[in-house]
Amino acid sequence: MTAMSPAMKPAFRVEELRRGSRRPALAPAPPGAVSLAMGEPDFPTPQPVIEAAAAALRDGHTHYADQKGLRQLRAALASGLPAHPGRTWTADDVVVTHGATAALAAVVLATVGPGDHVVIPEPAYSLYADLVVLAGGEVDFVPLAPDLHWDLDALAAALPGATMMIFSNPSNPTGIVHSEQELKALGELLDGSGVLVVSDEAYHRLVYPGHAFTSALAVESLRDRTVYVQTFSKTYAMTGWRVGYLTGPREVVDAAAHVHRTLNGSLNTAVQYAALAALDLPDSVVDAMVDSYRRRRELVVEQLSGVPGLHLVPPEGAFYGFLRYDAGRDSEAVARELAEGKVMVRAGAEYGPSGEGHIRISFAASEDDLRTGLARIVRHLGVARSG
Repeated sequence: MTAMSPAMKPAFRVEELRRGSRRPALAPAPPGAVSLAMGEPDFPTPQPVIEAAAAALRDGHTHYADQKGLRQLRAALASGLPAHPGRTWTADDVVVTHGATAALAAVVLATVGPGDHVVIPEPAYSLYADLVVLAGGEVDFVPLAPDLHWDLDALAAALPGATMMIFSNPSNPTGIVHSEQELKALGELLDGSGVLVVSDEAYHRLVYPGHAFTSALAVESLRDRTVYVQTFSKTYAMTGWRVGYLTGPREVVDAAAHVHRTLNGSLNTAVQYAALAALDLPDSVVDAMVDSYRRRRELVVEQLSGVPGLHLVPPEGAFYGFLRYDAGRDSEAVARELAEGKVMVRAGAEYGPSGEGHIRISFAASEDDLRTGLARIVRHLGVARSG
């Protein structure tokens, strides 16, 4: 066998990523299987958004756009940000990105260097750690408390000397909503430090009764150190359109914009006009989808509560349930077994060391698929437990 040419050998950072990443390559569910694996709304993109994209194409918006995003889109996004005393948000404070994924990549690559420490409360969205590895940084995982909210004492011990802390709120994969009080407590922990906070608020519209969402930008002690990351994917069922954005301290925004234009160039122009149309949708369009997620969340809680061997903290937001099981198998093995049993889920270990012994269930699926999938999960884990 011929040895691999050095020119064909993956870069060191790619090898590091391959060694450490638990993120699977995703594929459609096979025939006969139901997927509770994907964090993708099953609703169609609202028709006015589609019509706006088509109109933009007919009107000749088929060339490069401003590399920070269309000014009118950035201005509209800036006008919707939480009020900041002493600062007026403008289009120059916003960068439109290739989805939230590119926004996260841009801010991490712009601010994290080799050896820098990044605190990630975990279980957490698995992309965060992968990006830190690509940037050459060191991931400091901090386990959550038993109720899946932050362990503030553990964070207090981990944050000194860190460059950044990343989290999602509401949380992927746990479905937890970090309250205003939690955010204020985090701000107190960070007082006097130089830690940059990255708040991924992709699920901000998906919060269930009894819980309230507060943006990190609305918390006085956090807003001047927070990079806010947002996407059109979840709120408007626009995952395939790939539109996200970020804002935050101007020097960070400018650095992230430089990284984004280097890696991505400008975002699809017609898609940005579609995003503008999404911002003009009446609240009732989004509310109808949120109502459906609320019913599905109630179905998940009803079907899984009280099942021996299964433990669910009822989701407070987003569309995920993070299910702990007693069966003595690692979560990747359980996910494979469930796939063989025709239901796709995500292994908890993907989201950090504390995710072991869990699976993530997405209820961004039809109620029929959800009932079928949940029944298969209960049947399989019950069998595995007694086997």
